[in-house]
Formats: sequence, structure tokens, C-alpha cells
Amino acid sequence: MTKLYATQAEKEADRPESTGKVSCLGPEGSYSQLASEILCKGYEIVLCRNFREAVSKLLDGETDYAVLPVENSLNGGVLPVLDLLAEADIFGDEEYMLKIDHRLAMREGTDPKDIDTVCSNEQALGQCLEYLQKNFPAAVYLATSSTTESLKRLNRHTAGIVGAHVKQEGVVLSPENIADVKQNFTRFLRFSKGQPSLDRRSAMIFLCAVCAHRPGELLGMLKIFQRYGLNLTRIDSRPLKDSFGQYRFFIEFTGDVSSDRVRSALAEIKIYCGQYRLIGAYM
Repeated sequence: MTKLYATQAEKEADRPESTGKVSCLGPEGSYSQLASEILCKGYEIVLCRNFREAVSKLLDGETDYAVLPVENSLNGGVLPVLDLLAEADIFGDEEYMLKIDHRLAMREGTDPKDIDTVCSNEQALGQCLEYLQKNFPAAVYLATSSTTESLKRLNRHTAGIVGAHVKQEGVVLSPENIADVKQNFTRFLRFSKGQPSLDRRSAMIFLCAVCAHRPGELLGMLKIFQRYGLNLTRIDSRPLKDSFGQYRFFIEFTGDVSSDRVRSALAEIKIYCGQYRLIGAYM
């Protein structure tokens, strides 16, 4: 079972320090940066403009790892990342569940009564909607590329939503988490380039596959998991870009990728499906 850490310090205590480079979504202070500091302790952080750039730097050899969010406990799969994982030759070897702690950010001296705009990324705005409607019912909600991007827009009429870990001179954060649901976690995976040897232990396995577009094909694939006694923990679907009405399924299940049982199941799924990719195996 995945161990949950409430703070970076708890996770860092369990991880040895190393050296290298890791790419992730920026800007400075993003949740992705925080997760990267935990998953790649001691590594130089390369902040990127988007997820695709983070993956490209890994594939081009500019970084040793890329850290990407794959799922949020409230919003489900991170769809742009899932689309990248279907095509990129990368492999997830470790996961981390980061607790999300949203705080309202304002310039020092700002009167909350003067706020007419609140900005942050779309997920953060949605996760704090009850608080915003109660405290800023007339405000406009403006989506930005990331939570920390909203810091650039702060003025006496504009507030933002950022992580509790963000520190910036002249910016005051609310004393409490403003999210509607306080128990909010985002799952991050650490990715390396290529497909490593599977002579490794794992607790979880993540793959994507495309079934033939015929009645019962998805059921047939799921019966393979059932036959081998493998427990699915999540399943997402994404449309195929070049085939309207057809979908790629992203499936995570519990299992040790080094075991004969799991390997036999994966071999059957690979033969059964027209398209198949093993995305990760991790503890």
C-alpha cells in the first residue's frame, strides 16, 4: 500500500540523496516542483512550461527523470499527462502521494472586500469553489497555467490560490486550507527513459491498452485480470485522436511485476489488445 506523507520532511527522511537532473512542470513553487524535490532528493530541478516539455527533456537526455502528476483524489486522472504516457517511451518506477493544501494568496495590505478576481489553475479553483462563492460571490474566477502562475497577477483587486509551501515576499497566505475537501492528494510518478528490466519488485502496475472496436472486447480484457486474480485500483479512458468513437484504457492494478502470475497476465493482455504499453511498476 502506498504510504501517505503529510509533509516533505517526512518523505525526505525515508529517501537517500543523489545527484542528477529532473524535469517537471513549473514555475517556481509548483506542486510538481515539491513532488520532484521529494522523489529526486538532491537532484537539480529543471522547471518546464508544460508537461510535454518536461517529457521531451527526459527523452532528449537533458534530464535523468521527469516527475508528472497522474491522478488527483478529487478530480481523477490528469488528462494531458495520460495522453503523453500513451505515446512517450518512458517508464514510471516510483510514486508519491502529495497532500494538496490550497491557501488564498493576496498582496500585503489588500482588503478582501476589494477582491473582484481570483486566479489559479482550473483544478484549484474547482476544489475551492465553495469557499470562493461564500467569500467572493461576485468575483471572476480566472484560470492560469499553474497555481504559482497566479502570483504574477496579484494586485489589490486580484487574489490567487497557491500551495501552503509557497513563500514570496509581500504575499500573505490564508492561515488555513481553503479547499472544500481537506483530504486532497495528487499522485505523482517518477519517470525514466525507456523500458527497464522487469526483474524488480512492485506493489502497483500501470498500463494502457486499446481493444478492438467490437462488442464485448473490453469485457474480454477485464476477464484476463479476473482470471489471474488481479485487483484493479483504477481505470480511465481517453479517446483515440485519429479514430473517433474509439478509446484507450488506462488501468492500474495491484501486483508484483516480477511474479510469473503477473507476467503471464501482461503477456495475454498484450496479445489480446491491438495497442499496449506498460507505463510503470512501482512500490
